[in-house]
Amino acid sequence: MAALNFKHLRYFWTVAKSGSIARASAQLHVTPQSISSQLAELEAALGVTLLRRAGRGLEVTDIGQRIVGYAEEIFGLEDELLSVVREQDRRTALPFRIGIADSVPKSLTYRVVEPALHLDEPVRLICREGHLVSLLADLAVHRLDMVIADRPMPADVKVRAFNHLLGASDLTIFGADTLLRELKGKFPAMLDGAPFLMPGEGVAIRPALVQWFESQQLHPRIVGEFDDSALLKSFGQGSAGLFPAPTAIAAYVCEQYGVRAIGRIGSITEHLYAITTERRMRHPATLAVSRAAASEVFGGRLADDSRAPYAGRPARPRKVAAAPAKGARAAEPKSAGS
Repeated sequence: MAALNFKHLRYFWTVAKSGSIARASAQLHVTPQSISSQLAELEAALGVTLLRRAGRGLEVTDIGQRIVGYAEEIFGLEDELLSVVREQDRRTALPFRIGIADSVPKSLTYRVVEPALHLDEPVRLICREGHLVSLLADLAVHRLDMVIADRPMPADVKVRAFNHLLGASDLTIFGADTLLRELKGKFPAMLDGAPFLMPGEGVAIRPALVQWFESQQLHPRIVGEFDDSALLKSFGQGSAGLFPAPTAIAAYVCEQYGVRAIGRIGSITEHLYAITTERRMRHPATLAVSRAAASEVFGGRLADDSRAPYAGRPARPRKVAAAPAKGARAAEPKSAGS
């Protein structure tokens, strides 16, 4: 007997399940004539009759019923095999688990992280947002590959990790047209008494912004405070108040939120750090983030371990909720101002 042709067997199995050649033809996207001829070839190869006429339809013979049972097992195993292969394909995508401090501008994060999705090796991006100390606890036990923050790791966090400066940008102040029409004077004098949306207590630039207002003898009317920078910008879009954002993303902020840049504060610098357990970045996705930050977001030099001022410098550990990574030891910190 010739070897079994599984394509012919699938045609027979589909006819038996659907009850007619016409319905099987519609399911398989094959002409009825083609199915009929290949069923005849299957019967000839097996030397048995699988289907017979019953009135205006077809019925499966006894031996045909037994063969249908085997076909169910065969094609069930085929589906299982394909499922295993598809699952294996998904597992080969390189997981890249990022923690994003809630004080970091989300639009800035997107611009530095998105290039990691276009590597030759497929990457599955997993993002977590939260307070910096909590994210560092997850980093310590390797639940995260990287934490993105607007400050270096706090000096008293007991985690063996390293600060990598991705870039730095001064600040620009933005406002919606409807609000700007109500304000008088030029920048920065126009900020005095103007409604202002302030970054929250947990945002790194807030103390410098408060100090700048005092040095300029400006007293804006604080109408809201926001830890979440995206929410702050949304309120700014709605004319609730003027608001700050990094100059590096000024064009994006204007386009995305329909606002205008009214002035630049060059004396205040917002930093963006990647914090990892590696002294030198090796994960392909972390390298992609570093290069994107240097070339596409902040411009200028490459923000890798060998060139960035703070790259690869460990921060002094401090105790957090999670246990430190095995082998953790203290190391001297480097602050943004050093």
